Amino acid sequence: MKKESRLLLDKAVNSLILSIEHFNRPWDQGRVEAVLIFLDHSFEMLLKSSILHMGGKIRDKKAKQTIGFDACVRKGLTDGNIKFLKEEQALQLQAINSLRDAAQHHLIDISEQHLYMHAQAGLTLFKDLMKSVFSKELQLHLPDRVLPLSTTPPIDLATLYDNEVKDIRRLLKPGKRRTVEAKAKLRALAIIDSAMKGENIQPDNSDLNRLSKSIKSGMNWDDLFPGVAAINLTAEGYGPSLDLRITKKEGIPVHLVPEGTPGATVVGVKRVSELDYYNLNLTKLAQKVGLTAPKTTAVVKHLDLKADSECFKEFTIGKTKFACYSQKAIQKIKEALQTTSIDDIWKKYRYGE
Repeated sequence: MKKESRLLLDKAVNSLILSIEHFNRPWDQGRVEAVLIFLDHSFEMLLKSSILHMGGKIRDKKAKQTIGFDACVRKGLTDGNIKFLKEEQALQLQAINSLRDAAQHHLIDISEQHLYMHAQAGLTLFKDLMKSVFSKELQLHLPDRVLPLSTTPPIDLATLYDNEVKDIRRLLKPGKRRTVEAKAKLRALAIIDSAMKGENIQPDNSDLNRLSKSIKSGMNWDDLFPGVAAINLTAEGYGPSLDLRITKKEGIPVHLVPEGTPGATVVGVKRVSELDYYNLNLTKLAQKVGLTAPKTTAVVKHLDLKADSECFKEFTIGKTKFACYSQKAIQKIKEALQTTSIDDIWKKYRYGE
């Protein structure tokens, strides 16, 4: 085993132990953030160690820094010479990385059951990769006293999300004045849903407002979070020997997201509904590309995006028609503005030409 790979593997195990230690701590100050940050770091080190061990490289030509988390996942999943990841494993890695991002940079309120789900599934995944890549048993590298444990493990994914949505609905009741807390909890659910769909978009305030309205209206969790609805949790064993893994539901494919796709991770469950894919109205599209709505309309006309089925679709609900755009429309607009001035486009289309 190469020395660099061995040292990275040691760091990975150390961070995993720290994550488990913080999970088992009897007080809550900074606990969630510490668990997610150390768990995420442990996987980045494990992925880099695995790539090197399999004969791959973790530095691009002339780059001073090693490749990032997403690049490690893509290499481990798609590089035919070193491939060691399965698609469902990539989904779990994306979920942990996305939660860490929110925990480190903003506010997130994740329930004990939800945290346990990712900690236990993460431990299982770490153990699986240690075995498949290095032919090593994880328990031989952990102190005897290490025991990931929860007094309230989740029954199943559907029950977990249903309970979370009910709790958020309670916080959003008139007079509660707990909208900030509700959005912090909702952010965690939305992040996992995005990660499952292959999106790497932290929900903004307008996303959370939209979801909040849907929750208050009584919408079911599986309609709110179709990405999560497309996966299962499978468990083997019990107690300290419990293995927890994310698996896709039968008949729902996992697809590779093209490299370089803006706002995307490596893999995602195939889009569940057309409305889920075309999820931007004109106002939201304008916000994403940093333009006013009229100027965004001008660029849409300039690029003829409404003729591109990958970017635009019109839906009729009742007697009302809704013009909806996909995330790919963001990419097309941003690429166009790199070579064409928005002022030139605006001059041509400002009067509706």
